[in-house]
Amino acid sequence: MSDDSLDARHRARMQRKKAVVDQKIEAAQTERGVLLVLTGNGKGKSSSAFGMVARALGHGMRVGVVQYIKGRYATGEEHFFRGIAGVRYHVMGEGYTWETQDRERDIRAARAAWDVTLEMLRDPGYELVVLDELNIALKHRYLDVDEVVAALTARPPMQHVVVTGRAAPPALIEAADTVTEMMVVKHAFQAGIKAQKGVEL
Repeated sequence: MSDDSLDARHRARMQRKKAVVDQKIEAAQTERGVLLVLTGNGKGKSSSAFGMVARALGHGMRVGVVQYIKGRYATGEEHFFRGIAGVRYHVMGEGYTWETQDRERDIRAARAAWDVTLEMLRDPGYELVVLDELNIALKHRYLDVDEVVAALTARPPMQHVVVTGRAAPPALIEAADTVTEMMVVKHAFQAGIKAQKGVEL
């Protein structure tokens, strides 16, 4: 096939695609806060959430961050976003569950984090709320999933919420507007490469 034929075929295909995309954009006119769930065993859930924090700040939005489970090790995102106006940042975890090995202590930490979360979810001034690793707290039943879903559903109409962590419960997935499952194809850790600053930390 000649270059001219390929160009014409491509142009026709893109014209058809544009018509489909334009129609979808025209149909999507509702504006309200969305609940996003980032789950799965692959890397990138928290990274994606903090990318949305940067995006929201670029639009002058006020952001709340509550990190569940994490807490023993300082992360690059904490160092960076804590010092930025417009961000309220709480690290409420006691460390990874396999390190604490104390369920009652983990439950207390999760409840304290949930109290801070509820403040944010009731305040329309927070336009984006990130609940990092909340799914892990739900998986281990540190918090009641029905209570969490009810609070997320009752949040201010224009507030966006991002929930991260493996093993998102079905009730949360059902309540969400957007769900992304990260899948592992390869991971450096499986080859014995330690977690790196700027990549995992």
